Amino acid sequence: MKDKIHPDYKELEVTCACGNKFKTRSTAKRIAVDICGHCHPFYTGKQKFVDSAGRVEKFQRKFGGAYFGKAAPAEKK
Repeated sequence: MKDKIHPDYKELEVTCACGNKFKTRSTAKRIAVDICGHCHPFYTGKQKFVDSAGRVEKFQRKFGGAYFGKAAPAEKK
């Protein structure tokens, strides 16, 4: 590898929205994540919705479950 052309690869602390912190190495100065291995439903076995923008509720209001029951539109010739 050539000298003085690569960025610094240093240790930093990653913070999760749940409050968990762990150390890793990266070229970034700071990393903040929404879901980590400590709070992810796949690893914890607990199901919870993480929806800060209200996308699930917006979808339910817009389509209300009837959207999936609609028949497919007829093809035009």
